[in-house]
Amino acid sequence: MSNRLAEKALQESRSFGVRRIPALRPLGWLARGWSDLMNCPVPGLLHGLVLAGIGGLLTAWARHQFWLLVGAFSAFLLVAPILATGLYAVSRSLEKGEKPTLQTAMKAWQPNDGRLVVFGLLLAFAGLGWVLTSASLITGFAPVRIQTPVDFLRHVVLAPTGHLFEIWLALGALLAAPVFASSVVAIPLLLDRHVGVLGAVFTSWRVVMEHPVPMAFWAALLLLLTGLGMASMLFGLIIVVPWLAHASWHAYRDVVDTSGLSERN
Repeated sequence: MSNRLAEKALQESRSFGVRRIPALRPLGWLARGWSDLMNCPVPGLLHGLVLAGIGGLLTAWARHQFWLLVGAFSAFLLVAPILATGLYAVSRSLEKGEKPTLQTAMKAWQPNDGRLVVFGLLLAFAGLGWVLTSASLITGFAPVRIQTPVDFLRHVVLAPTGHLFEIWLALGALLAAPVFASSVVAIPLLLDRHVGVLGAVFTSWRVVMEHPVPMAFWAALLLLLTGLGMASMLFGLIIVVPWLAHASWHAYRDVVDTSGLSERN
């Protein structure tokens, strides 16, 4: 049964063309994402404000448990694609020449089927898995209890022995890489077209495999800008979150050729 589902999903993913793009194309996605944010700022800024607020509450709750915070904040990168669903809908509406509102974004959270819910749960499990892994690694192998960012910097990042930070980074990359490859265009595709979850995931993997350099550049930009947003006491996330969300929509539209395939309403 599972083999038949996988084969069907593979065939489904092959129905989508993958366009060739130059290595620096992600910079164009950022430019178009910024344009969308400026053309319809309210939904995006509210998304960013809510996520920054959640981050602030989490920081206040675990301000003396940085071993937990560092895993939670890095897990944000894994679940961010599903959190941006409403903003993909805003960019989609702008692309059609419509005038989206906050209701446009909210409506995307009420899908007619459960595909986005399934994908969101999978990302949530991945994020939870990384939080538990990160916390276990740091509490189990750090020489002291990591309570503050200074503790993390001194006893994990700059520790003279043990290579704990290198192991932590390697494990994070080991989880993040397949999640990124599975989700980089999958959620906008699920929102936009009639395709199954596995078909969307396989399409996303095709994009990454056929464009390793530009997609690696895109992953680096996502990591850098999100890191800057977090480093600014989370205030930068108010802008960074919607900017990257709108840009991610344009990444999907630029790379995946969906011509001739039916749209979702």
